[in-house]
Amino acid sequence: MRIPSDASFGSRLRSAAVTARVGLWLGICFGVCFATGLVSHYAQNAAHPVPFPASPAWGYRVTQGLHVVTGTAAVPLLLVKLWTVYPLLFRPPERGWRRLGVDLAERASIAVLVAAAVFQLATGLANSAQWYPWAFSFRSTHYAIAWVAVGALLLHVAVKLPVIRGALRADVDATAYDRPAATADGVLSRRGLLRATWLSAGVAVLATAGSTVPWLRQVSVLGVRSGDGPAGVPINKSAAAAGVTASATADDYLLTVADGDRSRTFTRADLLALPQASCTLPIACVEGWSASGVWTGVRVRDLLDLVGAPSGADVVVTSLQESGPYRTTRLHASFVEDDRTLLALSLAGEPLALDHGYPARIIAPNRPGVLQTKWVSRLEVAA
Repeated sequence: MRIPSDASFGSRLRSAAVTARVGLWLGICFGVCFATGLVSHYAQNAAHPVPFPASPAWGYRVTQGLHVVTGTAAVPLLLVKLWTVYPLLFRPPERGWRRLGVDLAERASIAVLVAAAVFQLATGLANSAQWYPWAFSFRSTHYAIAWVAVGALLLHVAVKLPVIRGALRADVDATAYDRPAATADGVLSRRGLLRATWLSAGVAVLATAGSTVPWLRQVSVLGVRSGDGPAGVPINKSAAAAGVTASATADDYLLTVADGDRSRTFTRADLLALPQASCTLPIACVEGWSASGVWTGVRVRDLLDLVGAPSGADVVVTSLQESGPYRTTRLHASFVEDDRTLLALSLAGEPLALDHGYPARIIAPNRPGVLQTKWVSRLEVAA
């Protein structure tokens, strides 16, 4: 089998004019995805040197929705961009040690960029579908490789900036930056290819955005959550999967609220007898789906006041789950002091469904769903 050469690819569509335009939008998608990913990662950290805001309540819903939507839109953009530059893989190496060194360094950086981009998009889509065919931690690995991808992208843009600027300023049919072999007409014109690319990215967005935008759910065939679930709020992890069915429905269930050596216990009936508050808040998960509901329960701040807990302290929330990375979570002071943060007992006027966290769960504004602890058994002021 003969190895192809640069001359083996004669289509005019494989041009810097197309690559620069697709690459511009791909870079925008990567930039938005990276920025919103940083927000999500920080929100899930146990330590917050800068307090994560509790407002707006819908903030995390928007940022994580954008994260998944732009990541999905990047898939067709990346495929088209790789198709347009594929012939450059077979370009002869530069002559002379200095030029060869620069050429090899550029190729190595592109290899890192492509590998990191493919890894991020593939694992990100798998996470959206909650499919984990690997042994490593998704969150830490996805975060680390994001920095590699963005660093390689910035280096690539810096090296190619003169070509990018020139190609974007010129007409899309200009040939100044074309490879000498790129002279054959394709099935589409360059404008036709770009329109098809924008259409593909748009379809990808519409096919997934319904997970975040409820009125798009009928057309979002690839949305990971349809909105089905008790009170219209989907469920990620059931009580059976968490192994809490028996303990959550036991007659002797007690919630403990503690601050140092001061503590009180409450049955669910005790909690229902306390002053109740209602708030409309979204659940927004890292997979990109979100749904709003009217939650009713006891303000967390009111519960802490019953044991004389001071203001401005974090609270450690413990679930009835016996294991798992989110068995305990940290509710930071910015959320504890917000009147919208509840120990929810009901949803949409009905007692919480078991899979939604019965007998009691945390619901707070602008907070990742994975930290909205279900089946709460203990609230303790952090030391």
